[in-house]
Amino acid sequence: MSDMPPFDLFSIGHSNIPAARFAALLQDAAVTAVADVRSAPNSRWFPWFSQKALSAQLAGIGIASYTAMGATLGGRPRDGSLYRDGVADYEAMAKQPEFHAALDRLQEAVARSRVCLMCAEREPLDCHRCLLVARRLAERGLAVGHILHDGTIEPHAAAEQRLLTLDGDASDLFPAGLDERLAAAYRRRARAVAFRQKVPTRRAGAENG
Repeated sequence: MSDMPPFDLFSIGHSNIPAARFAALLQDAAVTAVADVRSAPNSRWFPWFSQKALSAQLAGIGIASYTAMGATLGGRPRDGSLYRDGVADYEAMAKQPEFHAALDRLQEAVARSRVCLMCAEREPLDCHRCLLVARRLAERGLAVGHILHDGTIEPHAAAEQRLLTLDGDASDLFPAGLDERLAAAYRRRARAVAFRQKVPTRRAGAENG
């Protein structure tokens, strides 16, 4: 496997990609295990990515290991204290013991399998798999590669460079160093794309109070 990219694990977002293309991308990266980090592992519009169908599809191409990890690594926490002003707070989520335990499980799996994190968003910088999970795995020293739909694999460090570029002039507010700039860019991007709680709407004609 010396010709394989030097990554410890991968990530991919299924978006609206055809099932056959999705399978080919995983096979090209020699993935042997999929960790589904969607909070709800189902898709109304693309049912081939719903948990049962997806697991069967993966088994059909030789990927027998499929694990749903959305309860601990998903981007839509059930605990209301993990939201700030109605937006999922990735920094608070990353401090939870359950989150750290799930990362431990991934690291153990990486030692014996070529693992790929899977979520729904096509663009890594629009998804918690990159902004939350891959970020923390990278901090543990793991090399993460984001599988893009054109077949290229973007190193997480390159995704971070794109993040800084997208953050634009705001990074100039943090002249102290790259770490501070990057942390601020992560925070602003997460604030822009993280899951938002729905605000209950009052029914027409409902009584006040």
